[in-house]
Formats: sequence, C-alpha cells, structure tokens
Amino acid sequence: MPGGRLTPDDRRLIATGLSQGLGYAEIARRLGRPTSTISREVSRNGGPGRYRADLAHAATVVRSRRRVPRVKRVEKPADADQFGRSPEVVAEFSAQLGELFTRTGMPKMAAMVLARIYAADSGSVTAADLVRHLRVSPATVSAAVGYLEGQELIHRERDAGTRRDRYFIDEFAWYRTTLAVAKVNELLAAKAREGAASLGADTPAGTRLLGMGEYLEKVGLDLIRSAERWRAQLGG
Repeated sequence: MPGGRLTPDDRRLIATGLSQGLGYAEIARRLGRPTSTISREVSRNGGPGRYRADLAHAATVVRSRRRVPRVKRVEKPADADQFGRSPEVVAEFSAQLGELFTRTGMPKMAAMVLARIYAADSGSVTAADLVRHLRVSPATVSAAVGYLEGQELIHRERDAGTRRDRYFIDEFAWYRTTLAVAKVNELLAAKAREGAASLGADTPAGTRLLGMGEYLEKVGLDLIRSAERWRAQLGG
C-alpha cells in the first residue's frame, strides 16, 4: 500500500532489484511506492552495495521500539499551583496517605494531619490550613496535633512576628519511631524468654516462646543497625 510501512517481502524485492542493477525509480514503480521511500530505505540501511533485506527489517523494528510516544499536552487547571497540580490532586493523595497511616494504628485525624503536612511542599502547615483543608473544627485539629507532637512526629514553631503556630515534619521522626519499635521488640523478646523459663523450655509452649524471643530480638537488632546507618547518611 503506497505510503504504508515496508514489509519483509517489500525489502526482499528491493534487495533483488538492487542486485539486478535497477534504479530506485524502477524498484519504486514495481512496488507501487514513491521513489523517495526506496531511496530513504536503502540509504539508512547501508546503501546500494550493502543493503540486506533481513538486516534492514530488523533495524526498523528496533528503531520503532525506541520511538517515544508523543505526550498529549494537558491544559493546566485554572486553580493549579506553581507546579501545575490542582488542589484536588493534592487532597486525593493526602487522603490516601492518611488512610495508610491509619492502618498502622494511628488515630484517624492525626493520620490525616500528618499526611497533609507531608503533601505540603513547605513541609509545614498552620492550624488554620488544617481546618480549611480537612474541614474540621479547630479543637479537632488541636487534639490531632497534640497526639503527633507527643509521638515526636511533628514539632511547632511560631511564625515570625505573629502569634500563629506552624507545624513541621520532624525529619528524624521515623528514626525515633524505628528505635521505639525495636525497643518494644526487645521487651517482647525478654518476656518470651521469661515465659519459656517459667513454662519449661522443653515444653511445646516453651519452645514456641523461645522461637518468638529469638526472632524478635534479631529483628530488633537489624532495625537498630539499619536506622543508625540511615541516620548517619542523613547527617543526623
């Protein structure tokens, strides 16, 4: 079909025509193709003296896979921020992240507040920001913030020249959380060993508790080593 892609049979006919000394125009006439198609095909695949149908077809397949699809330009929403994101996109991500925080056992509103701070480019929000974005009362925000501060996940600073508090993510919060988890593992491991001694290490219950203690102790040590390594890399 004129203008369509060359097939393996087309390329074999081109190679045959070249071996017979035919010109591009004659080969094009026999294939029902524009002469320019034949000349481009031959020139990009070694020229008249080195053209090989199978190699030419393989090279074309490779080139087609490398082509980057044209990205359709999306118009920037009227209420988009400086990075082109709409408030709905940020809100949707915050809600999803908050849901995941909730699954870890964090109270729902504290999880939503923490997620909102993470989604803020500045890494900080005010109480008024949270009331507006989460559509809750100032008292609800205050309780959630109090929980997060108690867990050392965020900290507050006073905006210069105002009486307004701003809440920031503590960049080493997850380090401290990891150490806290390791500490709980250590306590559980100790209690498991204590239970094995009380119930009898050779009993089924004692064997089970010893296995639990060994596992939690080793996992706790791994957590501490990993946390310390990352803290050193972060410069904490």
